[in-house]
Amino acid sequence: MTAPAPGADARRITLTVNGRRHDVEVETRLTLADCLRHGLGLTGTHLGCEHGVCGACTVLVDGRSARSCLMLAVQANGAAITTVEGLAASDGTLHPLQQAFQAHHGLQCGFCTPGMLITLIEFLGDHPDPDAAAVREAIGGNLCRCTGYQGIVAATLDAARRMRAAP
Repeated sequence: MTAPAPGADARRITLTVNGRRHDVEVETRLTLADCLRHGLGLTGTHLGCEHGVCGACTVLVDGRSARSCLMLAVQANGAAITTVEGLAASDGTLHPLQQAFQAHHGLQCGFCTPGMLITLIEFLGDHPDPDAAAVREAIGGNLCRCTGYQGIVAATLDAARRMRAAP
């Protein structure tokens, strides 16, 4: 992590990101997105609009989705953060939702994909047997300029089936 600028207001915080504890000193004005990307090297959290509109920067904070471009890193002190890098198993096996995105062509350029995946992980946790309309509503806050959303919806429905069938 880059040291705060001389004279900058800084705080020492603790984040647990993808199961790994990080004690870092951050400027109080640093966003969680910038802390993750530049401080911790987790570049899967994408920055698109930096206004909370596009959803590319979505992460889970204590299990709930949050726009990391709108949240200050100091606000996440003590929180458990999940980024797209934390979805696969430790052996590299993709999460069922990632597998379904691959199988159903739920991504093209990939820019929106991390935010879509994180948003849908939370959604599927709360709605294990969704229909297409519910999936479309769930991703209504995530913008994709490539896919037309058809593959994303199909992938989500398939992942829901896979997750319900898993032991």
